Amino acid sequence: MLWIKALHIVMVASWFAGLFYLPRIFVNLAMVSPESVAEFERLLLMARKLLRFTTLLAVPALGLGLVLWLYYGIGLAAGNGWMHAKLALVLLAVVYHWQCGRLLRQFGAQQNQRSHVWYRWFNEAPVILMLVIVVLVVVKPF
Repeated sequence: MLWIKALHIVMVASWFAGLFYLPRIFVNLAMVSPESVAEFERLLLMARKLLRFTTLLAVPALGLGLVLWLYYGIGLAAGNGWMHAKLALVLLAVVYHWQCGRLLRQFGAQQNQRSHVWYRWFNEAPVILMLVIVVLVVVKPF
């Protein structure tokens, strides 16, 4: 079980590293001037590769988490409200990941409607999610 737990932690940290950086690329994409086509295309390519890589990390992170939860029973005992809260936040992280893909497709179709300031705020969400998830797992406040 410890190997699975260790791999889960590495995959989650790597997944979130991608979620931390991808919206930062969105900030830069939103700031590119219309005449800088090469810069826009380079950033778009970087964002597409990062999303693909981040998705490849999310799958084992979620799969290993399911193994720990359902096979090893972590968080299944009565009085583990922290696990319900954690699962809700993990679902939010998956929705955030999906939203990143949606935003990237909008950039690719030249349909971005948001400013770089909006993306700066959007970039803060995974930091807050990871912080609260880690506190729930380590502290188990309820």
